[in-house]
Amino acid sequence: MLTLKNLTKIYHPGTVNEMTLFRNFNLTIHDGEFVTVVGSNGSGKTSLLNIICGSIPLEGGSIFLDEQEITKIPDYKRMKRIGRVYQDPAMGTCGSLSILENFALADNKGNPFNLKFSIRKKRIAYYRELLRTLNLGLEDKMDVKVGSLSGGQRQAMALLMSTMTDLDFLILDEHTAALDPKTAEIIIELTDQIVREKGLTTIMVTHNLRHAETYGNRLLMLDRGEIVMDKSGEAKANCTTESLLEMFNKISVECGN
Repeated sequence: MLTLKNLTKIYHPGTVNEMTLFRNFNLTIHDGEFVTVVGSNGSGKTSLLNIICGSIPLEGGSIFLDEQEITKIPDYKRMKRIGRVYQDPAMGTCGSLSILENFALADNKGNPFNLKFSIRKKRIAYYRELLRTLNLGLEDKMDVKVGSLSGGQRQAMALLMSTMTDLDFLILDEHTAALDPKTAEIIIELTDQIVREKGLTTIMVTHNLRHAETYGNRLLMLDRGEIVMDKSGEAKANCTTESLLEMFNKISVECGN
C-alpha cells in the first residue's frame, strides 16, 4: 500500500515565480489497485509520479510504502521496489547496448554487479521467452543494438524489463504518448496483461481518456494539485469517455481557457 500524507510541493520558493502545486495533499493506493490518472497540463500528474519516485524534493509531508517511510530515501534506492516506464522509450532502455545486455542489466536490478560477467548464460533462454510474448520478433535479435529499434519495440522492452524483478509498485508515466495509435494499443494491452498476471499495484498517468476509462479499477482526475474525481469499483466501471471529457471542459472553462 502506498500512502501520501499531507504533501506540500512548492516550485521556485522565495522567487517571483513561486508556485504551490500540492498543499496538504493526501492519497492512499491499496495493494492490487490499478489507478489511472488524468488531468490537464499543469494539474500535477507527472509531479505526483516524481514525488513518489523521489525525483523531486518535498517541502512537507510523508510517503509510506507499506509501513516503511520512504520520504527521505533517495530515488535510486526506491527503485529497488518501484518500477517505472517513461513517456520517452529511450529513457527505459540503453541504446548503445544489445537487447541481451539490456535484459541482463534489468535482471540484476537492486543487486551489486561486482567484477563478474554481467550476462548469465542460463538466463538467456528466459529472456528469449519473455521477448517471444511480444510477437515482435525480438527474440531472434538478441545481439541487435537497442538504439536501432523502433520506439514501440523499445517501449515494449522497457515494460518487460521494469517488471522482471519483484516490485511493490509500478509507475507508468504516459508510456504510450510518444507512440503511433496502433503501437500504443499494443503497448496498453501488454500493460494490462502484465499488471493482471503479476497482480501489480500500478499508477498510470495518461492523456488518453479512452485508456483511462477502459483500463484499471480506479480513476483519478487532478486539477491544480487537487483530486477532483476519484472513482473505483462500479463507479469506475460506469465512467465514460464522454463524462471525462465533459469534466475536462468544465475545468477548462473555470480556469478561463
